[in-house]
Amino acid sequence: MNQKNRKSALRYNFAHTSQNHSVPESEIESLRKGQVVLIDKDLDWTSFDVVNKMRYAILKKYNIKKIKVGHAGTLDPLATGLLLVCVGKATKTIHQYQGLDKEYTGTFHIGATTPSYDLETPVDKNFATEHITPEMIMTTANNFIGKQQQFPPVFSAVKKNGKKLYEHARKGEKVEIKAREIEIKEFEILSIDLPEVAFRVKVSKGTYIRSLAYDFGKVLHSGAYLSALRRTKIGTFDVKNAINIEKWVANLEHEI
Repeated sequence: MNQKNRKSALRYNFAHTSQNHSVPESEIESLRKGQVVLIDKDLDWTSFDVVNKMRYAILKKYNIKKIKVGHAGTLDPLATGLLLVCVGKATKTIHQYQGLDKEYTGTFHIGATTPSYDLETPVDKNFATEHITPEMIMTTANNFIGKQQQFPPVFSAVKKNGKKLYEHARKGEKVEIKAREIEIKEFEILSIDLPEVAFRVKVSKGTYIRSLAYDFGKVLHSGAYLSALRRTKIGTFDVKNAINIEKWVANLEHEI
């Protein structure tokens, strides 16, 4: 990553310090006033993992007792891409970022379903795909554009009766799930190589791409699940300006 992108991703300009030197109070105060950091989340990391890693690195670097750190929108462990992490007083503006539109790229696997609508759980059903044509796939994507009602996946963090849906699901408990209004603003098919279909989609707050995959398969009179997902944008924030968490920590430790 070049110097320009590195500073864009870090949003920090900390003075160099070492374990044997105290950190200027003005520097710590600047940190607490708030920063927004663009992280390119790796596969298998939870959003909470990233927040914890950053908080620990900051506390260690600046030898302070506590600092507020939080993310502005969960990204599933099986997804990669843009995660906005707010530090200090910027955590008070998290709700503003959560309401922004989001853009994703990924792939649907056509002809099968899983209980979680992605690769977290094994395939439970298989369906015919011989009747599916490229024209059907393109038309189906176009028909999804607009406002609509969407049911969250049963394997999700949406709460029901005080428990997260995935807690009910893992115990085999069936619960009634309410649909919510979402909007698909852009839906582009990038390539078709059945059973895989690559796509790019821009959606409103609260949209589950896993549910979109499941619904996409149903409309095709088949099945589908999400086989890969990458978040590329949140509002005007772009993953191109983000940085891997390990690199972020290394840069923080050696920032001059």
